[in-house]
Amino acid sequence: RSAARSQPGQEFNHGLVLSREPLSPGAVFTVRIDRKVNSWSGSIEIGVTALDPSLLDFPSSATGLKGGSWIISGCSVLRDGRSILEEYGQDLDQLGEGDRVGIQRTANGELRLWVNGQDCGVAATGIPHRVWAVVDLYGKCTQITVVPSNAEEAKEGIPQDEVLDLPCNQNRPDTFPNSLESENGFSSMELCEVVTNTILSAYNGNLLNVSLGSPPSDSVPCGAPPMTSNDALLFHEKCGTLIKLSNNNKTAERRRPLDEFNNGVVMTNRPLRDNEMFEIRIDKLVDKWSGSIEIGVTTHNPNNLEYPATMTNLRSGTIMMSGCGILTNGKGTRREYCEFSLDELQEGDHIGLTRKSNNALHFYINGIDQGVATNLTPLVVYGVVDLYGMAVKVTIVHNHNHSDRLRRNNAIMRALSPDVGRRAIDAGNEPEPERLLFHPNCGQKAAIINEGRTALRPHSATDDFNHGVVLSNRPLRNGEVFQVRIDKMVDKWAGSIEIGVTTHNPTYLQLPSTMTNLRSGTWMMTGNGVMHNGTTILDEYGHNLDRLKAGDTVGVVRKEDGTLHFFVNGVAQGPAAWNVPPNIYAVVDLYGQAAQATIADDADLLPLPDDLSEGNNQLSPSSPSSVASGSDLRFHHLHGNNAVITNGGRTALRQNCRSEFNDAIVMSNRPLRDGELFEIAIQKMVDRWSGSIEAGVTAIRPEDLEFPNTMTDIDYDTWMLSGTAIMQDGNTMRNNYGCDLDSLTTGSRIGMMRTAKGDLHYFINGVDQGVACSGLPPGKEVYAVIDLYGQCVQVSITSATGPMDNSLSTSNITEKSFPIHSPVPGVAHRFHSSCGKNVAFQDDGCRAMRVAGYCHGIVFSMKELKTDEVFEVKIDELDEKWSGSVHVGLTTFLPLDAPYAVTGLPSTILELRSKVTWLVTGTEVRRNGILQKQNYGCSLERLGVGSRIGVKHCTDDTMHILIDGEDMGPAATGVAKNVYVVLDLYGRVTSVSIVSSSALEEADGTKPPSVTSEPFSEEEEEEEAVPCENEVPAVTSSMQFLENHGKNILLSNGNLTATRVSSYNQGIVVVAQPLPLQQLFQFQIDSLNPQWTSSLSLGVIGSSPERLNFPATACSLKRSTWLLQRDSVFHNSLKIVENYGPNLDTCPEGTVLGLLVDSSSCLHLYVNGMDRGVAAQDIPSPCYVFIDLYGQCEQVTIVTKDTPTVGAEGADPHSQGDMEKADVVDGIKESVCWTPPVDLNTMKTCEYHALCARFKDLLLLPDDYFTEDPKYSLCYCESCHKLRGDEAYYKRGEPPRDYALPFGWCRFSLRINPRLEVASTSKKWHMAYHGTSVGAVRRTLDQGELVPGSMSILSCRPVKADPQGSSSSGGGGSSSRGYHEAEENSSQSREDLLRILLSPTLRYAGLETFATKVQFKDPKSHRQHAAQVAFQVCVRPGSYKVCPQSLAVPEPLDPRFSSAEIEWVTKEKGATVLYGLLIRVE
Repeated sequence: RSAARSQPGQEFNHGLVLSREPLSPGAVFTVRIDRKVNSWSGSIEIGVTALDPSLLDFPSSATGLKGGSWIISGCSVLRDGRSILEEYGQDLDQLGEGDRVGIQRTANGELRLWVNGQDCGVAATGIPHRVWAVVDLYGKCTQITVVPSNAEEAKEGIPQDEVLDLPCNQNRPDTFPNSLESENGFSSMELCEVVTNTILSAYNGNLLNVSLGSPPSDSVPCGAPPMTSNDALLFHEKCGTLIKLSNNNKTAERRRPLDEFNNGVVMTNRPLRDNEMFEIRIDKLVDKWSGSIEIGVTTHNPNNLEYPATMTNLRSGTIMMSGCGILTNGKGTRREYCEFSLDELQEGDHIGLTRKSNNALHFYINGIDQGVATNLTPLVVYGVVDLYGMAVKVTIVHNHNHSDRLRRNNAIMRALSPDVGRRAIDAGNEPEPERLLFHPNCGQKAAIINEGRTALRPHSATDDFNHGVVLSNRPLRNGEVFQVRIDKMVDKWAGSIEIGVTTHNPTYLQLPSTMTNLRSGTWMMTGNGVMHNGTTILDEYGHNLDRLKAGDTVGVVRKEDGTLHFFVNGVAQGPAAWNVPPNIYAVVDLYGQAAQATIADDADLLPLPDDLSEGNNQLSPSSPSSVASGSDLRFHHLHGNNAVITNGGRTALRQNCRSEFNDAIVMSNRPLRDGELFEIAIQKMVDRWSGSIEAGVTAIRPEDLEFPNTMTDIDYDTWMLSGTAIMQDGNTMRNNYGCDLDSLTTGSRIGMMRTAKGDLHYFINGVDQGVACSGLPPGKEVYAVIDLYGQCVQVSITSATGPMDNSLSTSNITEKSFPIHSPVPGVAHRFHSSCGKNVAFQDDGCRAMRVAGYCHGIVFSMKELKTDEVFEVKIDELDEKWSGSVHVGLTTFLPLDAPYAVTGLPSTILELRSKVTWLVTGTEVRRNGILQKQNYGCSLERLGVGSRIGVKHCTDDTMHILIDGEDMGPAATGVAKNVYVVLDLYGRVTSVSIVSSSALEEADGTKPPSVTSEPFSEEEEEEEAVPCENEVPAVTSSMQFLENHGKNILLSNGNLTATRVSSYNQGIVVVAQPLPLQQLFQFQIDSLNPQWTSSLSLGVIGSSPERLNFPATACSLKRSTWLLQRDSVFHNSLKIVENYGPNLDTCPEGTVLGLLVDSSSCLHLYVNGMDRGVAAQDIPSPCYVFIDLYGQCEQVTIVTKDTPTVGAEGADPHSQGDMEKADVVDGIKESVCWTPPVDLNTMKTCEYHALCARFKDLLLLPDDYFTEDPKYSLCYCESCHKLRGDEAYYKRGEPPRDYALPFGWCRFSLRINPRLEVASTSKKWHMAYHGTSVGAVRRTLDQGELVPGSMSILSCRPVKADPQGSSSSGGGGSSSRGYHEAEENSSQSREDLLRILLSPTLRYAGLETFATKVQFKDPKSHRQHAAQVAFQVCVRPGSYKVCPQSLAVPEPLDPRFSSAEIEWVTKEKGATVLYGLLIRVE
């Protein structure tokens, strides 16, 4: 009568049981839920099947039954595994222990569900006559008992707390308690003996007390009325303006997700009940916006609510979870509510909430209860979801046991406290074993063999990559090393073994799929990083575990001082964590490639970190403990709210880096001494934000500083470098300093030093950038400051005495080198005798050959490579049966140490990681095997016999590779001083000869002589020079599109014109010829279709497009691709630059766009002949231009045929500058080459300027008021001002005063009054703005200046409604603005009539209060628009008074001007001169 699922904490399925006999018509087969666990999602499932149990091959769950099976799962009804009814009866997942559930087949073939004695209605019809009852002990449900369906008899049954409790090895008892004997014929309803996976093993439910998944069993009290189908939670039909509902109002999706980020609010169709779960699944995200989904509750009825743009704008009755915090009525009430941030969830993740009966609000993430968010939840609340930012689509989850939800819960396990809810263990009864073994409780796919010494994934190493967690059988003692040897690896998966420690006792731990998912009491080394409770605390730590092979060893030890250390192949990697508690268990995760590991017996012989001598070089070079050891400089324990200090004060990181971009300031723990360098290395960056690290010094003590959001907000005693700007006390002192912090990448080093003279110097990668500023108080203490802003996430202190890598040099050989005799004339280099086992030398060490196999071909230079010395070899022989090619680089490894290495030299140079090695392989640059750069130089795999490869160590600590004498540029930075050349004769390359001399290269960069080359002239050398890639064709005089293109493209005009003939995508075209260096490729936008949104994008691709399978859009190209889209630059679909150039979506028809790769391999964008600067660097050669005719852009035509090389003489940029557009188009059709003139006036093609000009014409203003030269009339729309490179603010006048450019407006220049001195107005007077009305424009122009009184639209007169006259508003034209007449006896009012209001910014002067809007119809498009007008004026210094703003505006209008200085007032006649008429059209 009772059934229990074995191993309920480790298995969630295979719990299927059936009734022994078929159901009688009308009989109700009823079971009681005896026990549930909270480790899983989903619960009991019940139904009927026509399959005979004696012949059944049991599936893993009831939903897998076919051949006539009806199963009720959650609140869904499934037939043969397919849903036939979504919302039925009561959700079975909400039932608790003691609840009863029954299934009935009526005499007329209906299927009914009974819950706690109540009929839930018809679930299905047409049920066969002969069916068996089916019960699936799934997920949470682990034990059930058959009970009578009569409610009274059920009460006489076994008590709820009396459950089956059998040892695992005991047989099923023959008899059960007498209270289970039935007198009503239920003996025939015994459970079928055919059960799977030893269902009847017992389970002790007292071991766990956690809440994971849906709310506990009290959420549906026993006897509560069932929820009928029409009560199901759905989204309300009234929703945000961009929301589209589908799937019976269970799915909500935000329209235009790439163009709009808000207006995506949806609410539930009814209020939430007490303890009712409202849960959604994230179906779709876009990676464009910051911020993501927000969820919560509100008291507002959706029928009566005017939906806001975002729910956090509501200021009443609303509680929302946003990011990882709680906002009540739009204000933050809990900053760090939970460990998970909604902004970092992925597609498929679940978010839920429930309002408890005690008014407590709980949120759930992937089934994990995040705790109480607030105890003050109102009684009547609706669920609300805000599809904000990245979140695009969600679906309400009713059936909480979906398989994807189950996998999510297994992947993000709740952190289990080692002590909560456990029975005390009597240590006296179980003496602690002396020998370290693996505990028998292990992951689902793991097994323990060899008397507890070996752990493996026996049958699933090639089928599954996780669920291989194993722990030690007892806690580690202080100083005890736990070390395992990797026995077996599989090459199917990514990732490998992970090792660490945990406070959790393995006896009671619900083992997760991978140990890094535990959120408490766990420290793990994974890859080459260290994670604590699932969060990375150290990047670039030690040897990369993913690179280990079978036979390698890894170990862990906790020292008495609480520090945690890891070992790799017996080498200590340095301290990884601090303050680790005692009584921790060792953990090994057989993840990915790692399939089997055995505990090593000689672990105690390893030297502990304290045993290492001070000069020992066994510390990992990338370990933080191996740097900064010579200084006591650390980060101070006081810091910004989002900053975290780890690694003993050496490392600082910004938490929640994808949802927070600032408030992460860190400072040094003590003042800097004069001449002392404080240097940090960037370890981690994200590409979500603009801006990056800022660094400087401050005289403010950390204890006295209230940390701001960013350090440039401090207005005293602070000097900072931000980008290229040097700032003192928040103000820019100078621009274009020698370095740009925003351009630094991971691995870059930044240092700062104050000299005894008070000068501040910055160092980038060890190179002094010169004096940044002077005048720092020499006698005042200054602290180093680092602002982890924007893209910069994590930094570590490197050294206070020099560059990091230089300090790691282990060689004691002096810089002095002696010449060696060489048997080859003119050659002074030789190979070292230490080499790979397949290498043989000839010519007295000048030639190296690989004599067998394809690997084991490592060779070194005989001596260290001097600074600026080139070591060059020539390829002698190739073996084409192998793939791959030679690898070359520099290493700090001493060749003399190779014979003493335990395993000798590795098979390939990629595995040489015991010392720091910089390596070029193919087109990739690697450091210690870790990828640093892609698409570097020419591919080494394309070199042939006779090709020469050289490596150079430059004075700036960079490594350069030379191909056939051509320098490919810096491959690596921060290279150590004492390094050897290392080559790997790998794959095709079997033999090389040294051809270089020890003599340094000439200053002019001529290549070192080759022993095989004869003397010849420079002209001959240029003619015979071999390009680095033979496939690169010579520069062609014509360019045309390739026949391989997107499926919606039609080529014409000799393949010069590309047209998209249907849809809005599938419009990629590529230029057939590669783009030569220094040659400008240009094309013209011929046709735009306004029915679509967005427009074209363009870029270059480094691979041949001949056989490229084009995706729908260019943003899906992810290999060697640089893309310019809108105003951003993408590399392999990842955004690398924001706010670059104009927005391509706004380019009108006739715009000419171009691309150029300069001699430094930098990509430039040209717009109408103007260079917009460097868009990307390190562009490979060859590269091909591609264009994506997307959205509005439907046709383009190449105009670069025979375009002269940039910088070539003889080109006349103005030769066709006067051609009309029609002439240009005709010229294109006739293949007439035309280079657009360099013309700063972009208004010829600006549609916004043309629209403003048409409105000006409607004003019927005389032309004599305006200047004839159009260059003084400028458009300030987004495209035009970015094309010109305008700054937002400028200074004018004596003394200089700031004013803002009128972005968003169009200026038509006015003639200056001839009676005034032009020089005085344009140079010595200040610039300001004056909003006005259309009716006042002509009168003002007639006066020639702004006149106080009724003539001025901004004559200020307080309305009678304000008796104090404290606030004034712009008025003008008297009654036209509706202002009341002033009181006759008011002297104040008469003074106000004489005042003119001005402002240095149009954000204030252009407010509708001052510049009234008028409606007009565009005579060209016949569309309605709203327009405003204003004047740009010169105002004489000293004639006006700076006053606080008279308008009550809740927020600052312009960040440059405070409310106290944004309004200027003048009463003087002749104090203003009209400079321009400004027009803005909406």
